[in-house]
Amino acid sequence: MNKPLGIKSYGHIPHLPGSRITPSDHKCSDGQKRIACEKVRDKHDKVIVQEKLDGSNVGIARIGDRIYPLTRSGYIADTSKYEQHHRFHTWVMKQQKRFLDVLDEGERLCGEWLMQAHGTRYDLPHEPFVVFDLMVGDKRLPYDELKERLEGKFTLPRLISYGNVFSIEQALKAIEVSGHGAIDLVEGVVWRVERNELVDKRLGGNRKWKVDFLVKYVRSDKRDGIYLSEISGNEPVWNLYKEIKWVLEFVNTSEQSALVGCESLVEFKLGGRNEGSVSSKDSFSKG
Repeated sequence: MNKPLGIKSYGHIPHLPGSRITPSDHKCSDGQKRIACEKVRDKHDKVIVQEKLDGSNVGIARIGDRIYPLTRSGYIADTSKYEQHHRFHTWVMKQQKRFLDVLDEGERLCGEWLMQAHGTRYDLPHEPFVVFDLMVGDKRLPYDELKERLEGKFTLPRLISYGNVFSIEQALKAIEVSGHGAIDLVEGVVWRVERNELVDKRLGGNRKWKVDFLVKYVRSDKRDGIYLSEISGNEPVWNLYKEIKWVLEFVNTSEQSALVGCESLVEFKLGGRNEGSVSSKDSFSKG
């Protein structure tokens, strides 16, 4: 196996103080925490705060006229050992033109694949892919440019705050309600700090927005991957998406007959219950 881009699709965002961390995670600096949560350096700082999503970090890259669905580590998604990545690969390849229309050579969309529940179940009000970055190499497109490029074409994480600092306490209050249909508690928040940098003094002091750094906070009581079969020992749990056409792409013919005619999965009570997510033995084919 090789990595089409020769690099990881996405790295790791440092944690703010008090955030739940794992052995592979790292903490942000005191300076980053201060800029994001307490006081910006000056008028050239901008702080964007968004709801953190709990799924699989994936990417979609354009190389030439080809589209490559990627895992976080940068490998082609259908080489993964996990079923959810094979589903992601199929989903992307069925709509390659959609991605070719928004990506230039060497660019990639980075986002969260929310088909399978990890530590949070969702009753999704949108498709199961949410874009949080458009990147070339390790460079991110600034938020306003990202929004302009993708608005009306892809879902972005819920915007919680735009412009000034936002404390951890404010963030935790803001995620008491999810913008993405989380059934369990929202896992956390991401801060995106951008800087309006001077690019050329000779041109009258022209400035350009650039992404300076990202930090995140994950609830201390968050339990990672509790719905994943490799951790729970149970069947996979698949998040709900209200468009019935989404389900029909991933179930076999006999199962489709049980679903056709339902306006939404929310109204389709599997086994007499309606909990906002289903296990594979309830309705989804594992093939």
